[in-house]
Amino acid sequence: MRITFFSVFFLTFIGSISAQEIALLQYGGGGDWYANPTSLPNLAKFCNEHIDTALKTKIPTVTPGNVDIFDYPFVHMTGHGNVYFSAEEAENLRNYLMSGGFLHIDDNYGMDQYIRKELVKIFPNKELKELPANFPLFSYFYNFPQGMPKIHEHDGGRPQAFGIFVEDRLVLLYTFETDLGDGWENPEVHNDPQEVRLKALQMGANIIKYVFEN
Repeated sequence: MRITFFSVFFLTFIGSISAQEIALLQYGGGGDWYANPTSLPNLAKFCNEHIDTALKTKIPTVTPGNVDIFDYPFVHMTGHGNVYFSAEEAENLRNYLMSGGFLHIDDNYGMDQYIRKELVKIFPNKELKELPANFPLFSYFYNFPQGMPKIHEHDGGRPQAFGIFVEDRLVLLYTFETDLGDGWENPEVHNDPQEVRLKALQMGANIIKYVFEN
């Protein structure tokens, strides 16, 4: 059988995604990709303690156009402002997602108008679809019968979760009007009640577990 470079690369990637690793996306455009610096370490710690993961709590950063992104099966993205992907970055992200990777985008307030137009560059023929409350993500370990929980008010809108699917696999999750990342931060950052932080962490654990097992 002829082994092509792509075959070797693809098999290497499939092997790498069996590891439990998460990373933070450092994107261009001026938005604060570095917002919520304590959120992912806290989420990793919570998952290790409650859903038997083995996540590293020191979270690396990756960029959209770098091949290093293929080392991480789960990439998180957040911020308040502008987002920009070049054509090369969009292509690399598309290849990453179609090859087994996953991107979680959490609007930290103010990202929505920018991220939606950039997602068209990644998947010009796909649309974000709202996930219904009975989607398995919301009951995968912790039960959220109403769907995405409300963590921070923002504009007072309904918390929503949108997805992009490739052959029935959820490859991208966009959480809006919820701000899970703020809920994952250290308690003193936002002074959220403990029950609010717990909801955010539990929903985050559902996302992690669902992605690693599907």
